[in-house]
Amino acid sequence: MSSRTSALLAAAGALTVLAGCSSVEPGVAVPAPQVPPSAGGSSLPQRVKDVPLTGADPCKLLTEAQLDELKVNGLPSQTAPGDRRDGPTCMFRVDLTQPFYSYAVETVTSADLQDWLTGKHRKSSLTKEPVDVPGFPALKNFRDTAHPLDCETLVGVAPGQTLRVQMAPLDDSFTLARMCDMATTVAKMAVQTLAARQ
Repeated sequence: MSSRTSALLAAAGALTVLAGCSSVEPGVAVPAPQVPPSAGGSSLPQRVKDVPLTGADPCKLLTEAQLDELKVNGLPSQTAPGDRRDGPTCMFRVDLTQPFYSYAVETVTSADLQDWLTGKHRKSSLTKEPVDVPGFPALKNFRDTAHPLDCETLVGVAPGQTLRVQMAPLDDSFTLARMCDMATTVAKMAVQTLAARQ
C-alpha cells in the first residue's frame, strides 16, 4: 500500500469526478417489473435478496484483491460531506500511468433504483439502459454525446437503496461502452463484497 499512498499524495486534487452515468446487467430470469420507455422498454430482474447499504463504508466495499485487479494505486478516500452527492462516496484512483481515471462508489440509502427512472433523480438528458449485475436490478446511466465524460452503474440492492458506481476518465481515451463496462465491473465487485459481509 506504500505505492498507493505515495501516488494518492502525488495526485491529490488532480482528478475530478464528473457525475453522469451508470451501467446495469440483467440478472436472474424471473418475472420482473417493466422498465419505463426511458430505460428502453426492457424489463429489470427482481432482486434475489436484499443487501442493505445502511452503515456500509463505501471505502471498504472493494477488497485488497479487487483493488489490485482494478490497478487502483492510491488509498481510497471518502469525499467531503458537502460534495453534493446523495450518500457517502469513496474515490478510487488509477493514476500511476496514463490514461488516468477514477471510480466513485456511493451508498445511496434515500432512493430506490426506480427513482432514476420515474422519480426526482430522473434526467431526460441521460440515457438509462438495463445492465447485468447477477441477482439484482441494475441500470447504466449516461449522457450519449460525442465526447462522454463518464458512465455510472446503479444497482437496486435493497428497498429504497441504490449502490452507485461511476467511472470517470481525465481524457477521451475511453469509449462510452468501455466506461460503462468498467463501472459495471466495479459495481459487481462491490455487491459481492457487500453480500459476503452480511
